[in-house]
Amino acid sequence: MPVDDAVPFRLDVGGDPGMDPVALAARAAEAEAQGFDGVGAAETRHDPFLALALAARETSRIELLSTIAVAFARSPMTVAQTAFDLQSIADGRFLLGLGSQVKPHVERRFSMPWSRPAARMSEFVRAVRAIWATWQTGEPLRFSGEFYTHTLMTPFFSPPPLRVGLPPIWIAAVGERMTEVAGEVGDGLHAHSFTTRRYLAEVSAPALRRGAERAGRDAAQLGVALPALIAVGDDQASLDAAIRATKGQIAFYGSTPTYLPVLEAHGWGDLHERLHVASRRGDWAAMPDLVPDDVLSAFAAVGSATAVAAELRSRFTGLVTRLSFSASYPIEPEVLGRLVGALRRP
Repeated sequence: MPVDDAVPFRLDVGGDPGMDPVALAARAAEAEAQGFDGVGAAETRHDPFLALALAARETSRIELLSTIAVAFARSPMTVAQTAFDLQSIADGRFLLGLGSQVKPHVERRFSMPWSRPAARMSEFVRAVRAIWATWQTGEPLRFSGEFYTHTLMTPFFSPPPLRVGLPPIWIAAVGERMTEVAGEVGDGLHAHSFTTRRYLAEVSAPALRRGAERAGRDAAQLGVALPALIAVGDDQASLDAAIRATKGQIAFYGSTPTYLPVLEAHGWGDLHERLHVASRRGDWAAMPDLVPDDVLSAFAAVGSATAVAAELRSRFTGLVTRLSFSASYPIEPEVLGRLVGALRRP
């Protein structure tokens, strides 16, 4: 996915997990006025599709991303229909981002089946595309797979073809197999904020390329989106607070077995064990103290707005095509403005 050589990333605003749909729509309009390229809505406390539908009505240029919606909480048909409508409402500005979530949430929160997530995701995406093809061309719907079967579509239930083209599908992944699926059937990869340049370069990028090559696709045409961890502050007090909050964020992810491969890639598997034990005790307040400074600097860009912008450029140019910021603390608007301005400058 080509980007401006002078500005190596498209800059997106990540939605605050606690932001309700009306507030996110207002944030999208603000982000568009500020010159951002996209705004994301994540499925945490609210439905991302509802928020993006409202945002589509409040904006005219900015791209709208589900970052991410939980695929396995839904069927391919419901996702196909919602995304089709959103692409129409947004006049071609919607990017469908899908993720698997983890087994306990899929089974116990959503009461949906879980098995072989990479294979299931591959089939899910192919089913969505088959449904879209039926609506766009009128061809019969004949999708039969291991997990999903869609063989009935009548004119009464078929929306008219989209005049703006179908939305791209981006797939969230951390592990190699799901990243390969993104290369096989997706248009882009949603990398997790709990990653490093080394993991992206040595694990994620090769896996994405393997998946694309296996499907006879050009990996260079696939995008990579990253909500980068940042600890930014223009005075020592604000920077110290940002560092502690970011260490807390790293500790939370590092305590989860799903993200152990990222730590192991750096030889930090023992840190996961310490964090996991602390999390099982509920000792969340002490967990940031378990994260060493070298681990912080590997996962997060740290410093003033200018320094963080330079570090993000250095780390991710050539690896990432869409960049947003992951911060579990408030960033002063003027600091954020300087950060964005520094990233925008050639």
